[in-house]
Parts: sequence; structure tokens; C-alpha cells
Amino acid sequence: MRFRPLIVSTIALALLPLSGPAYAEDPTPTPQPSVTQTPTEQPPPPPSAEDSPDPESADPDSKVEDGLGVDGGTERAIVELTHPAETAPVATQAAAESVDVVLQPQSQPFMVVEGTAEELAKLAEDPRVASIHRDRTYTPAEVAPSLSLIGADKVHAAGNAGAGQVVAVLDTGIDVDHPWFKDRIVAQACFSATEDSGVESLCPNGANAQTDGDAADAMTPKCLLDGVNLCDHGSHVAGIAAGTGGVAPGAGIVAVQVFSRLNDEASCGEPACLVAYESSLRQALDYVRDLNQPIAAVNMSLGGMLYDQSCDATEEGAIFKEKFDALLAKGIATVVAAGNEYYEGTAHPACVSTAVAVGANDNSDTIAEWSNRGPLLDLFAPGVDIESAVPDNTTVVYSGTSMATPQVTGALALMKKAMPDKPMAELIETLKSTGRPYVYDVSGTQVTTPRLDLAAALTGAAVQPPVTQTPSPGTDGTIDDTAPEPDPSDSSGPTPAPADPAPSASSTPIPLPTVTVTVTVTETAKLPAAVCTRGTAAQKLTAKKWALELHRASGTISDETLGCYLKLIGKSSKVFPELTKASSLGTAYRVLKSPQTRKAKLDSALLTAWLNWAHGTNGTTALAAAEKVRLSSKPSAAALKKATSNILKTVK
Repeated sequence: MRFRPLIVSTIALALLPLSGPAYAEDPTPTPQPSVTQTPTEQPPPPPSAEDSPDPESADPDSKVEDGLGVDGGTERAIVELTHPAETAPVATQAAAESVDVVLQPQSQPFMVVEGTAEELAKLAEDPRVASIHRDRTYTPAEVAPSLSLIGADKVHAAGNAGAGQVVAVLDTGIDVDHPWFKDRIVAQACFSATEDSGVESLCPNGANAQTDGDAADAMTPKCLLDGVNLCDHGSHVAGIAAGTGGVAPGAGIVAVQVFSRLNDEASCGEPACLVAYESSLRQALDYVRDLNQPIAAVNMSLGGMLYDQSCDATEEGAIFKEKFDALLAKGIATVVAAGNEYYEGTAHPACVSTAVAVGANDNSDTIAEWSNRGPLLDLFAPGVDIESAVPDNTTVVYSGTSMATPQVTGALALMKKAMPDKPMAELIETLKSTGRPYVYDVSGTQVTTPRLDLAAALTGAAVQPPVTQTPSPGTDGTIDDTAPEPDPSDSSGPTPAPADPAPSASSTPIPLPTVTVTVTVTETAKLPAAVCTRGTAAQKLTAKKWALELHRASGTISDETLGCYLKLIGKSSKVFPELTKASSLGTAYRVLKSPQTRKAKLDSALLTAWLNWAHGTNGTTALAAAEKVRLSSKPSAAALKKATSNILKTVK
């Protein structure tokens, strides 16, 4: 199994396991303001039988995602089936044919297998199999005066703390006995994938799933690494949404652990880190949908591949949209971190049109420099220097869109408490229409995105006047050192320490002040995390020059920046590192310096072009076309040569 680089969108952990089903589009042309997300729209009618492809007549090759196992070895893949009743018989037959069935959810129209390209192709010949694609991973994204900024204090003073409502937090679990959550955890579950290649379950029972007892306990031994709790992100997010010091302190909490522990220093940058598999997320969303609880919203502070337009039409986006629509039909919103890459778009699955995509602002009503932004976003909310709960009954301060997202999740619990008969889609629109408008430029087009304001939404306060924003990174592609940075990760989800996905971290810990909750909290030190964004140099370098930069101490670009670029490439490319390892400076250097075969030459050209993109140049159309050739199971020599030539033209 090949892992994508763990680009942690501050899940919020916008834990970003990274991958998406399609290429990131050119970041320059962004969607026009008129093409906005519409969580209120009804899902389109299902296709008629005449429109739906017949699995029996479908070409088996077309059912398998491009690139699965094309370079040898086994792949972990989700096998979509035509009906839930087919899961058991197809799994039994697959196992008899030596395909390793690693997950067989009950009453679900899919299973997870590990197999070679040949084995997956054989499996695709079964008419009961609709499609086969990678079981992609996600990582956690990056949490004050923020409550007063959004008017939550006024709503609390009016007697609305969200009592009787529930929020569901799909994250890294929760500290079940933390004072911030006393008597308000109403349900727990765990869906945690495993693999023989160093991926371990974080469920207390050690299995792939658990729905009884303290199933989401963030204090299990597998959450610990050298005395540091890797699973602190979920408690922090839950605390912001509905903890004692959170937005809806009277609401109940459904805590769902969706991450697994990955013991792979090459992928993590540390001995271990956390990833969430698509299969785990899908089970968790269905679990929440089927609960008999008055759930207002689901919080997903995590993310994957970057998109600058709606991803509904992609395979991965369509799967999540169906889940989000099913929740919305039950009056449950899905609130997702936009990501922290300073990108004019969002990370998946915030790009799904029926998600509520959330960016981060600071306490001076300014867009956080590292926050993603643009027409895909629904709301901004405070995400800078947010104090909240973490395991061992303590609190710490984090920043990121992961911290902004639960502000909106908690706000929807307050909205549903105040207006229980209003459809959730209308409550979302009310938050958007009463939010303080942030007006800013995206690629020459003016965009307006509201900042959460509960005072205007619930207490009758007037909508605040617009604020003109000018968010921009430094001219050298770096972020202002004085600006608060997402911590603990560089993406939209929570990044557990010490598995910091950010490209660099200072060796000087910053002590946080002692905080008193109902007990005295000990002082906690956290490493500051650098913000990982695309550069602005817009300078094209050749493969030879990039190899010089990647060779330690030989170039002018810092190792931290280069590491960041490789992480961004891993979120935008389907070749790196799915087919070809390029998640570290050493592996990337070898890709550029060792093009012996046709495929290797194309890999070198592709990596050169992706590095130029990360450095600030625009244009990914040629990259997408060339990667399609590289992902083909049997590309001709002529096709590989032409694709390589086309890419090399773009780097001159």
C-alpha cells in the first residue's frame, strides 16, 4: 500500500489524508461568485434506469480506477457493489480467489480489499461490482475572545446554550472524563481501519469498529507516542463546539473516532501519525445518520485534495455528497474545514456543495493569512489562538480552520434550539445572510463571504457592515512571521503532536499559560507549526535546478519550504506518491536524477512541473493529461514520450 504524504489540513485535525479522486484544477481561474455553494438545494433526482449504466454490460477495465497497482504490488481499494446484499457473497468469492478482504461492513454496498492490479481487474469482471477505487486517506486539520466576536455570549445570556441538541464530532476521539464534557457525551463509536503495513486500530477493542462503551476514548495506549497524546485534536474540536467553554455548552456530544495510527516515519516525518481512511469516514457518517438523537450538525475538521470548484461530479465527491444529502434530509448539517493552504478553494470534502465549508479569521475580524478562501466557502469563523480541551483534563491554544469549523457546528446547535421547526437548510442560510460580510479579491474577482455572527442571527442585532480584506502572503511566498499559525497542522484538520505535518517546527517550545477549569491545569508546551502554502515566486526551474535545490544545503530554497511543496504536490497529484514515492527530499531527488525508463522520464518531468506549480506558477491542464497517461495500465512508448515532451514544454 502506498501512502500519500500526510498533509494535515488541520483536521482541522483538518487531518488530511490526502487524496482526492481528481486532479486539483488550475488555481488561478476560480469559480465566479455566482457559482456558490447551495446547501439549501435539493439533491438532484436519481438517474432513471435508462440513464444508469448496466454493471453487467460495463467494461471491466472501466470499473477500476486508473493507476491501481500499475507498478506492481498490492493496493488497498474500495469495491463498490450494486446492492448491500451482494457484499457477503462477493467477499466470499473474492477471498476464495486469494484477494485479501480486509473490511466487510454489514448492510453497506461496499467492501475493502487488498489486491494486485490483476486480482482487482479479475474482481471487476463480476457484474455485482460497480467500481473499484483507492481507499484514500485523510489527515487532521488545525482551535479567546472568539465567543464574544461571534455573539455567542449574548445568545448564552438570553438563555440558549443548546440544551437538548447534539453535535457529532468525527475526529480523533475524546477525553471522556474531561471536565469540559461532564455528563454530555451521549454516544461514542470508533471506525478505525487496519493494515499489515503498520496501520493500527485506535478502537479500544483493537478491532476495525466499536460502538459500545468508551469506543472513542482518546486515552487508549495506541494514542500515545513517547508520552505525547496523538489523539488530542478531537477533544479540542469537541470543546470548541460544545465544551464548557465552547459555543454550545449545553449541547450533547456524539464522539466518533475515525482515525488509524500509521507507524511509518517515511510517510509521517515522525515514528507515527494519524490517518483516516475513506472507508472509516463513510461508516461513521452512516452511523451518525442512523442514531436516534436530535443531532444538529456533524463536524469534520479534516481534508484531502485541493479543489477550486465544486467536486460533486468527481467519484469521491459524489460519494460524500450522497452522505451529506442523506444527513441534511434528516435535518443534520455537515460542517467541514476549508483547509490552511492559503488556497483559493478548499480541501476535500469541503468542496462538496452541500457541505458547510468554513475558513478562519482572527479576533480582529481579519481573514487568517493561511486560511483557504474563495467562492466555495460558506462562512468564516474565529480560528486563531483558540483555547480548548485536550486529554489529561487540560486545555491548550491551537489555530486553524479546524478550530473555526466547530464554531459553526456549535452555532447550528444554538440555531436549531431556538428554531426547532425550521429546516436545517434555512438555518444555514440564516447564518450566511446575517454574517458580517468579508469582501476580498480572488484572481481579480471580488468575492464576499460572511463571518459567523450569532448575535445578528438570534438576538435581533443588526448585520454588521462589510469589512474589506486584503489577505496575501509575503512576496517571497512565506507568511508573516508575526501572524498566528495553524497548530498543530498545516492543513484543515487537527495535526497531533508530535506527528507534525507542517514542513518545519521550531525547536524552542512556547509555554502556554496555566489555565484553571474546575481543576488546576498544568502548564503545557507546544511546538509552533509553520504554515504550508504555495509560493508566490512564479519562477520556473528545470529538473536539474530542482534537483540542486532538493540536495541538502545546495540550493537557495529552505528544506522546510521544499518539504511543504512536496506535501502540496501529494494533495494535488495522483502519481506522487500513489505510484512514485516523492514525499521526502531524498526520494524526490532520486526521481529527478534517475530517469532511466520511459516511465521514469515522465515521472521526472511531472515532478519538475508540480514543483514549479507549488513554487507559484499556474496551469495544471497539461499535468492532468500527462498523469492520465502515467496512470494507464499499459501506456505505449509513444504515449509516454509525447506526454513527457508536453510537460517539458511547460517548464521552459
